[in-house]
Amino acid sequence: MKHSKLLVGLTVALTATLVLTGCGSKSASSSSSSSAAPAKQSKILAVGSTALQPLVEQAAKQYQTDNPKAEITVQGGGSGAGLSQVAAGSVTIGNSDIFAQEKKDLKASDLVDHQVAVVAIAPVVNKDAGVKNITTQQLVDIFQGKITNWKDVGGKDQQIVLINRAQGSGTRATFEQFGIKTDKVKTSQEQDSSGTVYQMVSSTPGAISYLAFSAIKDGVQKLALDKVQPTDKNVTTNTWKIWAYEHMYTKGKPNASTAAFINYIQSKNVQKTLVPKLGYIPITKMTVARTYDGKIEEVNK
Repeated sequence: MKHSKLLVGLTVALTATLVLTGCGSKSASSSSSSSAAPAKQSKILAVGSTALQPLVEQAAKQYQTDNPKAEITVQGGGSGAGLSQVAAGSVTIGNSDIFAQEKKDLKASDLVDHQVAVVAIAPVVNKDAGVKNITTQQLVDIFQGKITNWKDVGGKDQQIVLINRAQGSGTRATFEQFGIKTDKVKTSQEQDSSGTVYQMVSSTPGAISYLAFSAIKDGVQKLALDKVQPTDKNVTTNTWKIWAYEHMYTKGKPNASTAAFINYIQSKNVQKTLVPKLGYIPITKMTVARTYDGKIEEVNK
């Protein structure tokens, strides 16, 4: 059974919301420029995924330049925190790398999912480790503490230093689900922020962790797995399997101000410019879709 294009469905739903709330912004499938903000603005607080944070922050800056009355604050904290806080009604938007259905003790039916991009994740190592490709099984063995020296996978005679993401991190959940396919990993230092992980891996001899493509810079080495390179093209066909949707969840239908901002991020202009510029993949580029329970379906083009 083929899966209809996710962005189209989301656009239709969002467009309907905007019509009902009287917002004059265009839908993601037809907008090519900044949407006009509603005359009456409400403050927007978006909290959660640090992998999605750069996109929402930059989009907010651009949006507020065109709409000076808009008040948008963007914070990190992890996908778990974003989902919990939006479900509790304490924030306007919960940014997440995982589906709400994947978080335990959360009533996902109370939340509305607005998918704004695809984020891909790759294992990264300190450049002096001397490796560029390992097998998936070797990656599993490293994170389970069975392989402890880079010489055992073709690198330097150097101890491996594990750096993990904190519990509740959407990046960690995606990496464990689609990268190593287990959450049984060796206890190691844990970090909340993608930026902190990058700094630690780039400066710590022997370090390994994982980052969203959008957070990877020249100071670390991306690892290929089983000789499959972590590239956007490979993500779009699910050849590189460690990826997820970037979600902006609201509790129920968003109000006019929030809907206009989300619609702006989903607009053609932002999807064609800011999204790829910051290292994300537009959903429209995907040839496959993934359901909340991990099933892959073909996209009707």
